[in-house]
Amino acid sequence: MSDNDGYKVISENRQARFLYEILETYEAGIQLTGTEVKSVREGKVNLQDGYALIRNGEAWLLNVNISPYTGSGQYFNHEPRRTRKLLLHKEEIRKLIGKVEQQGLTLVPLKMYLKRGLVKVSIALGRGKKLHDKREALKRRQDQRDIQRAMKNY
Repeated sequence: MSDNDGYKVISENRQARFLYEILETYEAGIQLTGTEVKSVREGKVNLQDGYALIRNGEAWLLNVNISPYTGSGQYFNHEPRRTRKLLLHKEEIRKLIGKVEQQGLTLVPLKMYLKRGLVKVSIALGRGKKLHDKREALKRRQDQRDIQRAMKNY
Protein backbone atom coordinates (compact mmCIF):
# COMPACT_ATOMS: atom_id res chain seq x y z
CA MET A 1 0.00 0.00 0.00
CA SER A 2 1.17 3.54 -0.60
CA ASP A 3 0.70 6.96 0.97
CA ASN A 4 -2.21 7.99 -1.27
CA ASP A 5 -4.68 5.58 0.38
CA GLY A 6 -3.75 6.81 3.88
CA TYR A 7 -1.52 3.89 4.95
CA LYS A 8 1.99 4.57 6.23
CA VAL A 9 4.11 2.12 8.23
CA ILE A 10 5.87 3.91 11.08
CA SER A 11 7.66 1.11 12.90
CA GLU A 12 8.05 -2.60 12.30
CA ASN A 13 9.12 -5.33 14.72
CA ARG A 14 11.12 -7.53 12.37
CA GLN A 15 12.59 -9.53 15.24
CA ALA A 16 9.12 -10.85 16.15
CA ARG A 17 8.85 -13.01 13.01
CA PHE A 18 12.22 -14.57 13.88
CA LEU A 19 11.44 -15.22 17.56
CA TYR A 20 7.80 -16.30 17.17
CA GLU A 21 5.78 -18.53 14.90
CA ILE A 22 2.92 -16.19 13.88
CA LEU A 23 -0.51 -17.86 14.00
CA GLU A 24 -3.02 -14.98 13.69
CA THR A 25 -2.83 -11.21 13.33
CA TYR A 26 -5.24 -8.54 14.57
CA GLU A 27 -5.50 -4.84 13.88
CA ALA A 28 -6.00 -2.73 16.99
CA GLY A 29 -6.37 0.95 17.68
CA ILE A 30 -4.24 2.41 20.43
CA GLN A 31 -5.12 5.00 23.07
CA LEU A 32 -2.46 7.73 22.95
CA THR A 33 -1.93 11.22 24.34
CA GLY A 34 -1.29 14.23 22.08
CA THR A 35 2.49 14.27 22.40
CA GLU A 36 2.61 10.50 21.76
CA VAL A 37 0.72 10.93 18.48
CA LYS A 38 3.13 13.68 17.40
CA SER A 39 6.12 11.45 18.22
CA VAL A 40 4.55 8.53 16.33
CA ARG A 41 4.07 10.75 13.27
CA GLU A 42 7.79 11.59 13.44
CA GLY A 43 8.52 7.84 13.51
CA LYS A 44 10.09 7.74 16.97
CA VAL A 45 8.70 4.35 18.00
CA ASN A 46 10.47 1.15 19.05
CA LEU A 47 8.37 -2.04 19.18
CA GLN A 48 11.37 -4.32 19.83
CA ASP A 49 10.71 -5.37 23.46
CA GLY A 50 6.95 -4.82 23.38
CA TYR A 51 4.22 -7.30 24.14
CA ALA A 52 0.50 -7.24 24.85
CA LEU A 53 -1.49 -8.58 27.79
CA ILE A 54 -5.17 -9.01 28.49
CA ARG A 55 -6.24 -7.83 31.96
CA ASN A 56 -9.81 -7.46 33.21
CA GLY A 57 -11.28 -7.89 29.73
CA GLU A 58 -9.06 -5.16 28.23
CA ALA A 59 -5.98 -5.42 26.02
CA TRP A 60 -2.84 -3.51 27.05
CA LEU A 61 0.37 -2.79 25.16
CA LEU A 62 3.43 -2.91 27.42
CA ASN A 63 7.09 -1.98 27.07
CA VAL A 64 6.74 -0.15 23.74
CA ASN A 65 8.99 2.90 23.61
CA ILE A 66 7.55 6.10 22.09
CA SER A 67 10.23 8.77 22.49
CA PRO A 68 9.23 12.09 24.09
CA TYR A 69 8.12 14.78 21.64
CA THR A 70 10.87 17.35 21.15
CA GLY A 71 8.56 20.21 20.13
CA SER A 72 7.05 20.65 23.60
CA GLY A 73 8.37 21.22 27.10
CA GLN A 74 9.21 18.48 29.61
CA TYR A 75 6.11 19.16 31.72
CA PHE A 76 3.57 18.38 29.00
CA ASN A 77 5.40 15.34 27.63
CA HIS A 78 4.53 11.67 28.15
CA GLU A 79 6.42 8.81 29.77
CA PRO A 80 8.19 6.83 26.97
CA ARG A 81 7.42 3.26 28.14
CA ARG A 82 4.01 3.69 29.75
CA THR A 83 1.31 1.01 29.45
CA ARG A 84 -1.14 1.86 26.67
CA LYS A 85 -4.64 0.53 26.07
CA LEU A 86 -5.36 -1.36 22.85
CA LEU A 87 -8.77 -0.87 21.28
CA LEU A 88 -10.26 -4.18 20.13
CA HIS A 89 -13.79 -5.54 19.78
CA LYS A 90 -15.15 -7.56 22.72
CA GLU A 91 -15.39 -10.73 20.58
CA GLU A 92 -11.73 -10.39 19.55
CA ILE A 93 -10.66 -9.93 23.18
CA ARG A 94 -12.73 -12.97 24.22
CA LYS A 95 -11.06 -15.09 21.52
CA LEU A 96 -7.62 -13.88 22.56
CA ILE A 97 -8.23 -14.60 26.25
CA GLY A 98 -9.00 -18.23 25.42
CA LYS A 99 -5.98 -18.69 23.18
CA VAL A 100 -3.47 -16.90 25.43
CA GLU A 101 -4.56 -18.66 28.63
CA GLN A 102 -5.28 -22.19 27.38
CA GLN A 103 -2.63 -22.61 24.68
CA GLY A 104 0.13 -20.53 26.26
CA LEU A 105 0.51 -18.19 23.28
CA THR A 106 1.96 -14.67 23.32
CA LEU A 107 0.63 -11.39 21.92
CA VAL A 108 3.39 -9.51 20.06
CA PRO A 109 3.17 -6.17 18.23
CA LEU A 110 4.32 -6.59 14.61
CA LYS A 111 4.02 -3.05 13.29
CA MET A 112 2.63 0.39 14.05
CA TYR A 113 1.16 2.39 11.19
CA LEU A 114 -1.10 5.29 10.28
CA LYS A 115 -4.35 4.36 8.58
CA ARG A 116 -6.42 7.33 7.39
CA GLY A 117 -4.75 9.50 10.04
CA LEU A 118 -5.35 7.08 12.94
CA VAL A 119 -2.55 5.20 14.70
CA LYS A 120 -3.05 1.43 14.48
CA VAL A 121 -1.03 -1.52 15.78
CA SER A 122 -0.88 -4.93 14.17
CA ILE A 123 -0.64 -7.50 16.96
CA ALA A 124 0.01 -11.18 16.40
CA LEU A 125 -0.76 -14.33 18.30
CA GLY A 126 2.53 -16.19 18.35
CA ARG A 127 4.17 -19.28 19.73
CA GLY A 128 7.80 -18.93 20.75
CA LYS A 129 10.25 -20.70 18.44
CA LYS A 130 12.77 -23.15 19.80
CA LEU A 131 16.49 -22.74 19.10
CA HIS A 132 16.54 -25.38 16.35
CA ASP A 133 13.64 -23.62 14.56
CA LYS A 134 15.60 -20.35 14.59
CA ARG A 135 18.68 -22.08 13.20
CA GLU A 136 16.55 -23.63 10.46
CA ALA A 137 15.15 -20.20 9.54
CA LEU A 138 18.67 -18.73 9.33
CA LYS A 139 19.82 -21.64 7.17
CA ARG A 140 16.82 -21.27 4.84
CA ARG A 141 17.46 -17.52 4.50
CA GLN A 142 21.13 -18.12 3.68
CA ASP A 143 20.19 -20.75 1.07
CA GLN A 144 17.76 -18.27 -0.56
CA ARG A 145 20.55 -15.67 -0.75
CA ASP A 146 22.88 -18.22 -2.34
CA ILE A 147 20.24 -19.16 -4.92
CA GLN A 148 19.62 -15.47 -5.76
CA ARG A 149 23.35 -14.88 -6.11
CA ALA A 150 23.72 -17.89 -8.43
CA MET A 151 20.74 -16.79 -10.55
CA LYS A 152 22.16 -13.27 -10.86
CA ASN A 153 25.49 -14.55 -12.15
CA TYR A 154 23.85 -17.03 -14.53
